[in-house]
Amino acid sequence: MKFATLLRTLLGVILSTLGLACASTRAPLASVPSVDPARYAGLWYEVARLPNPFQKDNERATAEYIPTDDGRFLVKNTGIKPNGKSRTISGIATPVPGSGNARLKVAFTSFPASLVKPPEEGNYWIIDLSPDYQTAIVASPDRRFLWILARSPALPAKKYDALIDRARELGFNTSRLVTPPEGAMAR
Repeated sequence: MKFATLLRTLLGVILSTLGLACASTRAPLASVPSVDPARYAGLWYEVARLPNPFQKDNERATAEYIPTDDGRFLVKNTGIKPNGKSRTISGIATPVPGSGNARLKVAFTSFPASLVKPPEEGNYWIIDLSPDYQTAIVASPDRRFLWILARSPALPAKKYDALIDRARELGFNTSRLVTPPEGAMAR
């Protein structure tokens, strides 16, 4: 009887240890140290994203950031369907104090989006930004949302692949990425 109890205990310890070893050890997501709002402002093209409930799979998208006098951004996101029709949603992006402008609280003004208030830590984190402000990876801190953005609608394959690799390194499931119908890589 004691041997059976010892065996069950030992088996339990082994299984627990294996379970801990297999558990996700993802580090918390971090934003870039700082963002220059004047350089970040302007038009960005979505070259890839994780699926989400508010964008259609077959849409291309752009995001335009317009600085305001009070340190925030006006945000204009436009989804463009394959038939050329577009839909736009506007909002306000407020930098989270102490984040170096790298974490934003983005609130959209249309109903029902206006009912969702962004968390205090922000819902739009710039987690990778090229020194020339030509590419960016943005996400929600819980890794539920991810967008890979560029200043042009298509990127050279090498640069695109590097951004996908970086997103994977940051703990995102890049096998689920949605890209625009015409692709995100320059031909």
